[in-house]
Amino acid sequence: MLVFIFCVIAFSSFAQEFHKISGWNEDINNKLETFLEGSRIIKERKVAVFDCDGTLLGQSPYYLADEALYNYAGTHFSDKKDSLSIAKMAVIDSLLNGNNVGMDYVQKRISFLSGLSATEVQQIGEEMFQEKYQNKFYPQMKQLLANLEDYGFEIWVVTASPEVLYQQFVSENTGIPLNRIIGVKSVIHDGKVTRTLVQPVPQDAGKADAIQTFIKAKPLFVAGNSRGDWEMMNESVGLKMIINPDDSKKLQHEEDSSLNGQTLKEYWESQKALIVTCEDLPEGDHSYISKDLNIRKNAEHENN
Repeated sequence: MLVFIFCVIAFSSFAQEFHKISGWNEDINNKLETFLEGSRIIKERKVAVFDCDGTLLGQSPYYLADEALYNYAGTHFSDKKDSLSIAKMAVIDSLLNGNNVGMDYVQKRISFLSGLSATEVQQIGEEMFQEKYQNKFYPQMKQLLANLEDYGFEIWVVTASPEVLYQQFVSENTGIPLNRIIGVKSVIHDGKVTRTLVQPVPQDAGKADAIQTFIKAKPLFVAGNSRGDWEMMNESVGLKMIINPDDSKKLQHEEDSSLNGQTLKEYWESQKALIVTCEDLPEGDHSYISKDLNIRKNAEHENN
């Protein structure tokens, strides 16, 4: 029995050991190690929250959610004259010709998926991931997730992408449980997705509300990559991390009082957040329907 207890203690001590993240510099690794070592004394829930697109999963050249929806529309509804196909293509047209970052956009995504079974939507996401995005999870972030898990953190994802579309492949590729992957939810009735959104919707400030409503704990660590993660990142009572932050669109940010006229990178530098780079480049010889539809490409990022 004494030998067993000794082995358990030894294993626990070994498990809580920081493993340096390859591709990030010594300063970043030292700050992460200091943070994680400092978390040893915390006895309450230790929560870490991540955005998905652009934070865990590369988004160059196009968003997975958009590519999945446009591809499904093209193969199932395009050029058909029945009432359902006409209605679905009208939703696609409004997605293509509207703002792609607001609440209206996430509602239209759900409207397009409505009527499909939850299993069908899950499969749409899984197939698109396997076809074009299976190598897009950042290796550095996977190493970070492993470190957080070793130190006893609950790891959550909060994303503005449709929840049912993302849960399965994100869980399979990160090890994060399905019920800790929170996206845009809609009521599932008789096994089918409906247009009725479940509040709060994790878009912009709604991401902070989602943490308070569904996770019910102040996170010690939050990571994001865009202005849409600002409120969520400020929920962190510990460390904040920004991945590949924009540093070039200052004029667009000047009207955003929350950034004090700064670029996103400048703002988070002023807040002492960890700023990291993850390589996000197009890979393979994939054909993207988003390109055919003249969707603007997402920015590319190379490792510094």
